[in-house]
Amino acid sequence: MSGISAPPFAVIPGAQVQDALRGRERQITELVEETYRIHDAGDSVNPPSYFLRFPDRPSGRIIALPASIGGKLRVDGLKWISSFPENVAAGLPRASAVLILNDHDTGYPFACLESSIISATRTAASAALAADWLSRGRPRPARVGFFGTGLIARYIHAFLTGTGWSFDETGVHDLSAEHAAGFRGYLEQAGPGRITVYQDAEQLIRSSDLVVFATVAGKPHVSELSWFAHNPVVLHVSLRDLDPEILLASVNLVDDVEHCLKADTSPHLAEQLTGGRDFLAGTLADVMAGRVAVPADRPVVFSPFGLGVLDLAVGRYVYDEVTRAGELHVVENFFHELKRYGT
Repeated sequence: MSGISAPPFAVIPGAQVQDALRGRERQITELVEETYRIHDAGDSVNPPSYFLRFPDRPSGRIIALPASIGGKLRVDGLKWISSFPENVAAGLPRASAVLILNDHDTGYPFACLESSIISATRTAASAALAADWLSRGRPRPARVGFFGTGLIARYIHAFLTGTGWSFDETGVHDLSAEHAAGFRGYLEQAGPGRITVYQDAEQLIRSSDLVVFATVAGKPHVSELSWFAHNPVVLHVSLRDLDPEILLASVNLVDDVEHCLKADTSPHLAEQLTGGRDFLAGTLADVMAGRVAVPADRPVVFSPFGLGVLDLAVGRYVYDEVTRAGELHVVENFFHELKRYGT
């Protein structure tokens, strides 16, 4: 261990994060795919997320996602992300986050990054990647429907279009007419195509070949299996929208089995209902590796819990891009007590 030293510590604010990621949808989706493959190969550590909840604020939570990723990335770290849904009514985003990157050799943290953008980016890249892989072997979806119209929905749309998707129709449904109208305004500026705002959830789902759930639902609220009779691909990003009975009649893929079957997600409820995990076909990595084939005659549901290794991969990408541009803001002498016996 002789000859090593503490790395400099940098702070990367949201504007720099966004600049480093803007227009890089293809590159980030490829990075997320590579990270899934590294995780699948066992060259990662991704412990269970820790949920900090508050008796006096039951709707809020803060989640710690520690992780370590190997391969060419070689970085450890922690995402610390809060979700306070009541922020939305005050005009403030629901989620806020920071990401800490730790040096592989010394363990010293070397960067703190604004991470709500990183979190949304890795979520959207994962969704776009799943839409691609799970649509192979069936007609490519021409109609997409967004159930929930917040930041995550916007990022998923951007990553779908940024990785080559185009749609004949984009459907929109939200419990808030104001939020649905705002998302429609975003879509109108984003590009051409027919946009339909559905007042009824059933109409949205029946009219979509690709359904994106991006809500803040805490428990299942969609229970009609007949709405999925046309066998769509479902990106169940918000994890708690679908009744377990819908999952039991579908082909189910997750990002990581152990992570997804907890915290009262819809897959977790399905496991409790059946007493087993046979309803899971496998992981997205299983599909990419050819270990699992996706049939076209049933609904396909992807329920990603969200892995800390993805945040690390995207965060490391941002750090390297900011460093390459010569714009890294280093906090001088951040680490002070570096002599074992003082000076």
